[in-house]
Amino acid sequence: MKNLLPFILSVFILVSCKKDDDVTVPICSEPTNIQATSITQNTAVLTWDDANASATFVIEYGLSGFSIGTGTIVNINTNNISLSGLDANTSYDVYLQSVCSVSNLSMQSQVFSFNTLPPLVNPQFLANLSDLNIFSGDLADLIPSIYTFEYDLVTPLFTDYAHKQRLIALPPDTSMHFIDNGFPEFPNGTLIAKTFYYNEDDRDESLGRTIIETRVLIKTNNEWELGNYTWNVAQTEAVLTTESALVPISFIDEDGETKNVDYVIPSASDCFTCHSNAGNETPIGPKLRTMNMNDQLQNLIDMQYLTGISDVSSIEQLPDWENTSYSREERSRAYFDVNCAHCHSDGGFCETQSSLRLLWETPFDDTNIYTQRFSIINRMQTYQQGFSMPYIGTTFIHAEGFELIQSYLNGL
Repeated sequence: MKNLLPFILSVFILVSCKKDDDVTVPICSEPTNIQATSITQNTAVLTWDDANASATFVIEYGLSGFSIGTGTIVNINTNNISLSGLDANTSYDVYLQSVCSVSNLSMQSQVFSFNTLPPLVNPQFLANLSDLNIFSGDLADLIPSIYTFEYDLVTPLFTDYAHKQRLIALPPDTSMHFIDNGFPEFPNGTLIAKTFYYNEDDRDESLGRTIIETRVLIKTNNEWELGNYTWNVAQTEAVLTTESALVPISFIDEDGETKNVDYVIPSASDCFTCHSNAGNETPIGPKLRTMNMNDQLQNLIDMQYLTGISDVSSIEQLPDWENTSYSREERSRAYFDVNCAHCHSDGGFCETQSSLRLLWETPFDDTNIYTQRFSIINRMQTYQQGFSMPYIGTTFIHAEGFELIQSYLNGL
């Protein structure tokens, strides 16, 4: 019996060791398929998949590029979490780790990154243009915020050959409502911005540009208010101003000719001269007939920015004054409508000073264009401040526009 004891002990030890080897702890797998949803300016919802039988999770997040251990750490027992208090227009990194037990943790997940949304447009006349949030990134790049839409006009107003970027920002979950061929009904909180600039060389936009001013209209309590932002020389900011200023500009046009312009930034009272009707401030450009080009209105309908109409074929299109497929009269009337009619109309600045009524829809016999044709030519053929037409917004003659108008009037 004594001789069997060592053998029995060795078998017991062997069996015991074999049983210990058979008891293996499952590997705690790391979270997979991490996603960010319901992202806003300040919040986001994170979700992920978990293959473990039962686990809790450690989430660490922070500004992109943060070092692990320096971020915000959250412990949670579900595979989703709502993050709040985030900064708008910011990139964040996230790391996740599964905790199967105190002594059994997964590897840390690969970094997952997401971006919060840019800040909403701020429809207020604040001191600096950047505070309105109508642009994203560097201000001078003029990259529209995702909450704005850029639009063009089939016949734009002439302003000493300046280029213009036109933006409209509607409040969230609102739209413009169709009324007729003129202005749509804009909701309160709408912001309209027009930025004026000159390219160094119109033949090559990559050579840079000089931004001069951004004019802003904001609708509040069913009334429009107007403000003007003047850009600094460094092109890093524009400030709200009520005073007029002169900005000398030199640029090369598409024909390779150098043009010099003494660009005049209008004062607040000058802006009101044109942007008013019956004593109320009003937009000038964004009438639906003037925006009806290149499927622009259909795109607005598709994006639900324009409601109350589904078929743009019922909206009239203002002619392009440079398109010779239109008659001289159509082109000239379109030019008058955009450049002159805001003053030469009932309720406009020149209502009592002139008998001209130059809106596109006005029947010719009611416009008085024929009886005033010599006066029109006289006021357009030379530039004299306070006498020439347009009264404000130009400092020299629009040669191409005058050539069209003169030929039209002489042919009546």
